[in-house]
Amino acid sequence: MGSPSGRRVTVALCDPAGTWLGALPPVDLPSPWYPNAEDVIESVRKQAGVDVTVLRLLDADQPPSHRGGGKVIVLAQVQPGQPTTRRLEPVPHVAKSARADHRLRAAYARPGGPQADLAWAEGVLARRGTPRIGAPRQIRTWNLSCIWVLPTAQGPVWLKSVPPFFGHEGAMIEMLASVTDAVPALLGRDDGRVLLGDVPGVDQYDAPARVLRQMLQVLVGMQVALIGRVGDVLATGAFNWRPPRFDDLAADVVDRTADQLDMRTRAALTRILAGLPKRQAALAACGIPDTLVHGDFHPGNVHGGTDGLVILDWADSGVGHPLLDQSAFLERVPKADQPLLRAFWSALWRAAIPDCEPDRAAGLLAPMAALRQAVIYRFFLDRIEPAEHLYHAADPAVWLTKAALTATNAAE
Repeated sequence: MGSPSGRRVTVALCDPAGTWLGALPPVDLPSPWYPNAEDVIESVRKQAGVDVTVLRLLDADQPPSHRGGGKVIVLAQVQPGQPTTRRLEPVPHVAKSARADHRLRAAYARPGGPQADLAWAEGVLARRGTPRIGAPRQIRTWNLSCIWVLPTAQGPVWLKSVPPFFGHEGAMIEMLASVTDAVPALLGRDDGRVLLGDVPGVDQYDAPARVLRQMLQVLVGMQVALIGRVGDVLATGAFNWRPPRFDDLAADVVDRTADQLDMRTRAALTRILAGLPKRQAALAACGIPDTLVHGDFHPGNVHGGTDGLVILDWADSGVGHPLLDQSAFLERVPKADQPLLRAFWSALWRAAIPDCEPDRAAGLLAPMAALRQAVIYRFFLDRIEPAEHLYHAADPAVWLTKAALTATNAAE
C-alpha cells in the first residue's frame, strides 16, 4: 500500500453534551493520515473561530485498511462556551452506527472523554509540582490511541489514552524500567492512560544502519534480561503468543477469514495450522526461550539521539519467541540493509545464548509471525466499533496470505 496524498476533511461538530450542531464545508489538508488531529483543529479554528477536540472518524471513501487519503468525515467537540463564527451546514449522511452510541466506543472518542483524560493528567502534574503552563495540543486520535502533548516548566509531557485492550501499557513500562533505561519516563498511569516524560531526540524512521543496529542491541538486551521472568511480563496484562493459546487464535482467524481467501491460500494455511506443533518443537530446539515481544517494533517506534535510544509504544507487547519482532522491523528498513541487520540480530542472540540457532529460528517463525499479525488485526476488529472497522478490515486476509506465501516459498 503506497502513501496516499492528502485528504479532504469534513468536520461535523457537537457540543460537550454530544448534541450534533452541524458541519463545516470540506477542506483539503496536505497530510493524508486519518489519525492526525492537529491539522483538523487548526482548519476548524480558521473556518469557524472555535477550538475543538477531535473525537473520532465517522466515514471515509477509501478501501478497507487504508489509513489515509480521499474524503473523510470526522466528529469534533466544540469547547464549552464557544459559539461558531459561521453558519453550519447539515451534517453529511453517515451510517446510523456511526452516529449512534456503541458499547465498544473508546472513552476518549466520546464527548467529554478527552477532557476527563486531561483532567487526570493535570492532577498527576499538580501532585508532582510541575503544573501545565500552556494549552494542551491534541496530536492524533483513532481507534487505538489518543495522544496529547502538555507543556510544563520542565518541558513537554505526553498523555496517551488507549482502549481497554491496550490498558497494560503503563504496567509494562513500569516493569521494564526495572531492567532498562530505554523506555519513556512514566510519570503516572491509570486504567487506559499513561503520562510520559519527553524523550530528547527525534523519531528514527530514517535511521542509518549504525543506529538500526543500536536499536537491535537495545531490544535484545531487554529480552535477554527478562528470560525467566515470563510471569512478570504476563502479570502486566500483556498478550500471550505462546502455544497452545497462539494455535487457538491462529485457527480462529483462519476460520473466520476463509471466505476472503482463495483455495490455494486456504489449503496452505490448513497445512501450516496442522504443522504448528512440529514447527514449535523445532523452534524450541533452536535454544532461544520465550520472553518479551514488543509486538510493533520498527524504527518509527524508536526515539532518541546522541544520548541514547528509547523504545516507544508498548501497547502491543506480550510474551512469545523474541524473534517474532524481526519480520516487522526488517520490512521497514532499506532492503540493502536487511541482510546485515539479520546477521547482526543473530549474532546478538548467539552472544547471549551460546550454541543457539537464531537463523533457523527466524526461518521457522516466518509464517507464525505473519499469522500473529492476522491474529492482532482480528483482535482489533472484535473490540472496536463497526464504524471504525475500515482501519483494519482487510488486514487479517492480507497477513494470512503472507503467511501462506511465506510457508510456500520456504518449502520451495
